[in-house]
Amino acid sequence: MTTVRQVQFSDNTIGEEEVAAVTDVLTSRWLSAGKVTRRFERAFADALGVPDAVAVSNGTAALHVALATLGVGPGDEVVMPSLTFVAGAAMTTLLGARPVFADVRSEHDLTVDPDAVEALLTDRTKAVIAMHYSGFSADMPKLRAMTADRGVALVEDAAHAPLVLTDSGMLGTIGDVGCFSFYATKNITTGEGGLVVGNNEARLAASRRMRSHHMTSATWDRHQGGALSYDVTALGMNYRPTEIASAIGTVQLSRLDADRKRRLAITTRYRELLAGRPGLVIPFGDRDLVTEDSALHLFVVLLPEGVDRTDVREALRQRGVPTSVHYPPTHQLSFYRGTTVTDLPVTDRVAGRLLTLPLHARMSDEDVDYVANELRSVLATR
Repeated sequence: MTTVRQVQFSDNTIGEEEVAAVTDVLTSRWLSAGKVTRRFERAFADALGVPDAVAVSNGTAALHVALATLGVGPGDEVVMPSLTFVAGAAMTTLLGARPVFADVRSEHDLTVDPDAVEALLTDRTKAVIAMHYSGFSADMPKLRAMTADRGVALVEDAAHAPLVLTDSGMLGTIGDVGCFSFYATKNITTGEGGLVVGNNEARLAASRRMRSHHMTSATWDRHQGGALSYDVTALGMNYRPTEIASAIGTVQLSRLDADRKRRLAITTRYRELLAGRPGLVIPFGDRDLVTEDSALHLFVVLLPEGVDRTDVREALRQRGVPTSVHYPPTHQLSFYRGTTVTDLPVTDRVAGRLLTLPLHARMSDEDVDYVANELRSVLATR
């Protein structure tokens, strides 16, 4: 009986250093946001070159805090790509505002189209969310100029793009607010976690208060004797991270460079092995991975037109190759369908062809070869 090779779809780089860091936290017996979280925030802010950062419980919380501190509320509109995770639309809706979905640029560039965004701006537009799909930068110069000219806030969803340097600066620092995620599958992981960054110190201070019920003093400060009581000055949430997550994140941050190099080798290998397959499109395949920085968070392909994706995914699963889809477009999800008038021809055209292949820093060259060869083999019979 032939043994089928089993490839892992995603993995992390957690190792002995993270275990030691968590053990130190447990030994300290202070588990909620405190000095370890503050150390992680400062390390991330220093790496990005911004005044400060505010760690929160997850990436969705980061988007909520970002939009709330920008004043998004009832009657407002927030323009965002539909081809992204649902969190941005959910937090916009939670604040009483209306998500307005914009198209992506092309099958070769799955970031939001600035021209499509501009066509959707109205006097009700409060903010635009730019998502750096797969770790590749959206057109930030054009988006920044457009939003600044209209007096509209620009939020960067940099969940896929930690510490990516572009000609305009580090992703997450170019707009008014940047949001990061440290979910289990991200390049930097804390299991669950998120971060808000920016250059406006007053807004960052408001973000820090909002993550902890808008209390005037934090529990850690009171524990240390810095304050005897507190007041609550606005509606806030409990979005505090744990010291455990922050300890893991601090070590993970130091591993990011090695992770990036391995992802670069894997992505380059995938590109070489899948090049020339008729009808198969590799988004961002024309971007030079040597001269242009990218987090290379995902490796996404577009299947040839007319190929049944469900059939391909099942065939690959039987061969030990797990896959995913990033993402079902938000405007096609039941809750959001019909909530806004949408004309998203590119998004609709690529949605059924999207396929995400395994990519993580622990993948071997043999795994990459196997995945690419099995995909080619499956497509050859369809």
